[in-house]
Amino acid sequence: MNLNQQIERWLLSQRTQYAGSERPFVTLSYAQSWDGSITLQSGEPLALSGEQAMQLTHHLRSLHDGILVGIGTVLADDPRLNVRQWRGPDPQPVVLDAHFRIPPGARLCHLSDKRCWILTSADAICPDDSALEIIRLPGDSAGRVSLHEALRELKRRGINSLMVEGGANVITGFLQQQLVDAMVLTVAPRLVGGYKAVGDLGVADRTALPHISPVFTDRLGTDLIMWGQVKYDNQDNASSGEHA
Repeated sequence: MNLNQQIERWLLSQRTQYAGSERPFVTLSYAQSWDGSITLQSGEPLALSGEQAMQLTHHLRSLHDGILVGIGTVLADDPRLNVRQWRGPDPQPVVLDAHFRIPPGARLCHLSDKRCWILTSADAICPDDSALEIIRLPGDSAGRVSLHEALRELKRRGINSLMVEGGANVITGFLQQQLVDAMVLTVAPRLVGGYKAVGDLGVADRTALPHISPVFTDRLGTDLIMWGQVKYDNQDNASSGEHA
């Protein structure tokens, strides 16, 4: 069994525990350098994954019903969020965009087979655009979209498994609100000194920080792949929160 098959089997086994949940099973997956950077300090995007690790990413995409990024990732990278380097179905693309900033020229606005879903706030000004499906959700006083409401709505729309790829604000928000179930991390053997993937999680008690258990590791080309279940000591007492 190769590494891709091993991770696929593990992920599918994890999902069975969440079959009756009111939200999708959430897999957080991204690539970082050895010093934890995901972009340069300037914010300029940086390709970190080797070819084999990139194939793994596309394999993971094909295993999920939906794939989610924040508007910052769309503006910086102009991703397509589909499956190209693996044979499998495309996930439903989803963008967290509270103030509807997605440009009309973004590649996600011109997909041939799936309309991109835009999760935005109730008072966002959105133009009529048949290329996008606009989903308005409750927000907080700052107009930020509630991640809990977003996940419940995705579940209602048939998204039972969701892959979250970034960017940093989205990654941090999902971890802060204890909404990540599994994690697959690619670590590239480079030192960048750039912008980190995870920000302040707002946890005063170090024993309450999210942790990965068990941890699995393997090499894929020149990259290190790490994966495991994300656990929270106070998971049962998690409070509902909002996300920018």
